[in-house]
Amino acid sequence: MKEKAIKIEDSDSFQTIFTKYGALALDKQESLGELIGDKIGDLNIEEGVLSFADDLEFPIQIIGILSNETNKWHWAWDNEGIDLPENLVKEALEVKEIGENYKISQFTTNIFDADNLEAHLIAMAVSGIMDDSGYYAVDFDEITFFVTIKSDKISCDETIERFINVYNKFQKEFDVKARPAFEGYAKLRGYEYKEKEEFSVAKMGESRVIVGFTDRGNVTHIQTMLE
Repeated sequence: MKEKAIKIEDSDSFQTIFTKYGALALDKQESLGELIGDKIGDLNIEEGVLSFADDLEFPIQIIGILSNETNKWHWAWDNEGIDLPENLVKEALEVKEIGENYKISQFTTNIFDADNLEAHLIAMAVSGIMDDSGYYAVDFDEITFFVTIKSDKISCDETIERFINVYNKFQKEFDVKARPAFEGYAKLRGYEYKEKEEFSVAKMGESRVIVGFTDRGNVTHIQTMLE
């Protein structure tokens, strides 16, 4: 029986939310990157689309704007003076509501200090929470628009190899707790998840991924059982 029991809890911090949802967001970014290759996205705010060359176009939501001069994040729901179309900031408003419900200051503070990396972490968290197909950063020199995408054109690689590679990359390259990250990724992928004292198991059909952990929660090994 497939599980999909990951949700935001009352005690969750932004970091906890990112840990739960970030690996799936990274997986989707890999898929988006494979689709667009080295093409540069062109943002058309009036039409609400992001296009790559002449053959690829996605509907978007604008979630935020990063000032590259001041290193400040501006949520799209607070766009006085910019007048972004209301239909393009619906997702940002939903994230704000989540922040209000669970007291996540990063989702409710309209403007705050953030560098480029932190802006990407916010976009990944939003993409994961909102079950988007991915996000994209559109650079206009002084400012960068962060937009999310929902599209069936972006396929999902369901292989066990992809799951292992993305999880391993996520727990190594991002400041997250490895075991909760594995649980979140497995359950959001719809896999059965079991946890023992020294290891956790994700079951994909007849195959299994077993991850061992130290007492401090660091990964000791990743093993696959293919049946």
